[in-house]
Amino acid sequence: MANQPYIGRPSTTQTVAYTDTAGTISNAVGAQTHIVRVVCSSNAYIAFGAAPTATTSDIWMQAGVSEYFIITPGQKVSAIQASAGGNLSVTEMTA
Repeated sequence: MANQPYIGRPSTTQTVAYTDTAGTISNAVGAQTHIVRVVCSSNAYIAFGAAPTATTSDIWMQAGVSEYFIITPGQKVSAIQASAGGNLSVTEMTA
């Protein structure tokens, strides 16, 4: 069995709906958060930033597949649909 990287333990989770209008989590991630787990319930595009608004030029996410991203503390995550609305779930991973 290969060694798996340590990514932390799940902490705060925020969920927001998106359609053809981007949805952005309400609260920025915590000051100690450097990794987030992101899942979209439908194919979508995501963006990170202080006040992001996802567009179809951003990172493509496959429906139902979780991915981990390094993030700057205090940032938010936004998503917009690829073809159908859904929900963005962002979980902060802590040490």
